[in-house]
Amino acid sequence: MGSEERLQKVLAAAGLGSRRRCEEIISAGRVSVNGRTASLGDRVDPERDEISVDGVPIDPKVEKKYLLLNKPPGYVTTVRDTRGRPTVMDLVKGEGRLFPVGRLDLETRGLLLLTNDGYLAHRVMHPSYAIDKTYLVTVEGRLGRRGLAQLREGVPLEEGVTAPARVRVLENHGGRCVLEMTIHEGRKRQVRRMCAAVGLRVTDLVRIRLGHLDLKGVEEGSYRVLSREEVEPFLA
Repeated sequence: MGSEERLQKVLAAAGLGSRRRCEEIISAGRVSVNGRTASLGDRVDPERDEISVDGVPIDPKVEKKYLLLNKPPGYVTTVRDTRGRPTVMDLVKGEGRLFPVGRLDLETRGLLLLTNDGYLAHRVMHPSYAIDKTYLVTVEGRLGRRGLAQLREGVPLEEGVTAPARVRVLENHGGRCVLEMTIHEGRKRQVRRMCAAVGLRVTDLVRIRLGHLDLKGVEEGSYRVLSREEVEPFLA
């Protein structure tokens, strides 16, 4: 049997921020213990009590780890692949039991987080938290004013109109166009489908930023470990 500790201390140790920040989360009614909304001053036993934040279970007993990977093309963004293809986990061998946060499709390159922290993954992936995802997009075709306006205002897809995107045109000549596009949704193959909807075929796609994080200093196929301070903005 474990010993009881102050709830904010347990949350801080689980990587949800400073103790002051965890006190704010508790006071806002976002934490439950064994199905009951927690109060500031509650004590918990991390070995026995079930703790959830925003309805997402957390496991204070497991040391949290966060990796930033610069994914190369040709790797499936999953823990295992039934077809025997290489996965992003092959690039981080020896780092323990982790899982990718969201997905980049097989040929998409760039920034991908891997972690064992389900709460952080929920915060990054859920559209209600509006985490920016910025891509460098190379396409065939010429992007006119109407197509650019569509991307910025929202593109109709099968499941509904996308949220407005921030789009900068970096190159647009000779049947080739390079865009910087920022979205905060996470629909399947969303950037490729948005471009297709305005008559553009994506030939290269790289995620260059996720929220406040970028690829600086991380070569393609390599990764680095993130500090708690680097991931804390996602939890705020």
